Amino acid sequence: MMLSDLPTIGICGLTHLGLCTAAACAAKGFETVAYDSDDQRVEAIRAGRLSIEEPGLPEALRHPNLKLSAALHDIAQCDVVFVAEDVPTLEDDTSDLNPIRTLAEHVFPHLKPGAIMVILSQVPPGFTRGLARDLGGENIGYQVETLIFGRAMARALHPERLIVGQLDTDRPLPNAYQAYLQAFDCPVLTMRAESAELTKIAINAFLVSSLSTTGMLADLAAETGAQWSEIVPALRLDARIGPSAYLTPGLGFGGSNLGRDIATIEKLAGEHGVESGLTTCWTRASAYRRGWALRQVHSAGLEADAPVAILGLAYKENTASIRNSPGVELLRNLGPRLVSAHDPVVSAIPDPPERLTICATVEAACQSTAAVAIMTPWPDYATITADQLAGWTQARLLLDPYGLLDERAFARAGFDYRRLGHPSGS
Repeated sequence: MMLSDLPTIGICGLTHLGLCTAAACAAKGFETVAYDSDDQRVEAIRAGRLSIEEPGLPEALRHPNLKLSAALHDIAQCDVVFVAEDVPTLEDDTSDLNPIRTLAEHVFPHLKPGAIMVILSQVPPGFTRGLARDLGGENIGYQVETLIFGRAMARALHPERLIVGQLDTDRPLPNAYQAYLQAFDCPVLTMRAESAELTKIAINAFLVSSLSTTGMLADLAAETGAQWSEIVPALRLDARIGPSAYLTPGLGFGGSNLGRDIATIEKLAGEHGVESGLTTCWTRASAYRRGWALRQVHSAGLEADAPVAILGLAYKENTASIRNSPGVELLRNLGPRLVSAHDPVVSAIPDPPERLTICATVEAACQSTAAVAIMTPWPDYATITADQLAGWTQARLLLDPYGLLDERAFARAGFDYRRLGHPSGS
């Protein structure tokens, strides 16, 4: 297909998912309209002021194929229109689907004849079919999003597979949509809409299961004199588990997506009489994982008011989100202790305690502390040497849950080095 014959793609909703999707479409050669009804949001993006942290995104949004717009008549020129607004997550981890429905209802009447609207935002089974029924149109489909904070652009440009949900699996996909899918040169799985909607939840459920199992076994390794890092290669060579399995122990599942999917499973299971007690175990296991650093501080015999340095406030590297952040949770549970913190992108948190100082450098955060906890595996922290840290602080308790640092070097330097899945002092 000649570039001039490629369909025009519309992306509606310029939050994290929409922006990354729009940038990827433009990079693949499609004329792309990135639409949002909030003209102030559009102007901020046009000026390069992004509210999210995502490697590669600012540069990708400058592609000449990409047009930012707050005008619906630009969407009326598109052949495939994605509804790609991020799904808000409420305090109880349930999804607020109202913004997605409102955006779809806002855009749908402006589609040109023959165009298809595809819901890319994550929704529960039945949402797409119910929306089509309410809007009175059959030209609506669903596609599973691949967003992972910190790796969103790479995954948007090079997806492992594309999963498409149809209202009628006997009908072929529109030619324009097929041309879009083919541009990504990966397997395309088509299925009924409800199956596709549940697929994304199923993927995340298996990830949660792996994280929970890994955390439990890593704790057993540490308590029995084993080292989890020695066990992992054997598991990766087992075809039933595989080389890409989630086998790195962590501090619970952060962010909002995994907790939201667990809440969705529980809601659906309750409505349909399906036993879902496993989800309670996952949630309890995640809460226990996030408490690992606090348990280490308590077990180290530090003075009750000994200050602590926290390196990393984002819930994971390459994002500014602090939702369900292990670092923030540790901060809020350290009682009266003074805390100095550093993060490469997070410079403030809501309702900070008076005992918190957020520092501009790692060195400043580590000064005059009794313990140092690396709570987010930012690459910057992996460059810290034992000599540097010994010169910055009098602390001897070093929590490195993700194993960023050279365990033996820091132990030789006199640090009480503690890592997930490794016995203390090993």
